[in-house]
Parts: sequence; structure tokens; C-alpha cells
Amino acid sequence: MRVRATILGLFAGLSVLGSAPAGADEGSWLDAHNAARAEFGVAPLSWSRKLEREARAWAEVLADEERIRHAPPAARGGTGENLWMGTAGYFTAHQMIVHLASEKQHFRSGTFPQVSRTGNWADVGHYTQMVWASTREVGCASARSARFDVLVCRYWPAGNVIGERIAPSERFARR
Repeated sequence: MRVRATILGLFAGLSVLGSAPAGADEGSWLDAHNAARAEFGVAPLSWSRKLEREARAWAEVLADEERIRHAPPAARGGTGENLWMGTAGYFTAHQMIVHLASEKQHFRSGTFPQVSRTGNWADVGHYTQMVWASTREVGCASARSARFDVLVCRYWPAGNVIGERIAPSERFARR
């Protein structure tokens, strides 16, 4: 049986009110994901409109609640999910993904979930989902409340599979 693990992310800053238009930031989100994947030595992701729609629906729920929590596994249909929340209007689309990717500093190659230098896989779980070799598609969307921007990214197939090995390509390991 393949078991997948998920985590949450939270960041804060200054505040502004507004609404993020559908698809406005997809290029930034995809480029930031693929930059992390290129550095890790795995194939780039393709953008999925289906995953984007699913992410948008969940981001709107979370913005209304002003909190982050993963969608129930049955509602995600086997997709992976990264979540992020920050003060409304303070972070660019690119910065949202860079915050998730910054977990790279704690990553160590290994068999998931034993992949963090801190001993806690949740310290690298966003990053490992982003660079998981078998993941092929991503779709992200954000929603805004009066105080927060919420980002949801969905991945197909999901990463963070317990018992599977994750390691960068040789090119990355030599850096």
C-alpha cells in the first residue's frame, strides 16, 4: 500500500484588501516549481487546468475560514497538496513558492519520511512534494480574505510517498 504524507505552511507580513484574478499568477507558480525541479535534476511539471480549478475551489474555502487545513483525502482524488498562507497583498506569486522551496535547506536524501536533517519530515514536506520525481502536473490558485492570501497547489501524481526514496540527480549532488 502506498501511503502519502501532507503538511501545511504559514507565513505573515503586511496587509491589503483585494482579489486575485483566476490564472494571473500561474506562470510565476509554474516557473518557480520548475526552477526547483531543474536544480534537483528532475523533469519539469506541466500546468493542469483541472488541478488549478480544484485548487481554486479549496483556496476559496480556506480564505473564507481564514485558516489552512488540507482537503480531506477523498476530496483530493489522490492528488498531493501544498498549502501556504500569508498576509494579504504582501507576497508575490513567486515568493509564495519560494517560501515552500526554502525547506530545501533541511532536506537530505533518503527514504520518505526520513528525509529531513531536523528529524521532522514536515520541515521538508512542501519541498519534497515540489521535486518528487514521479509528479508530472501541478495546478495552483490563490484566494484572498480581508487579512490573508491563501495558496493551494495540487500535484499529480502525488509525492511524499512513505517508503519511497527521494534523492537529487547526480548533477545536483555535486553542487
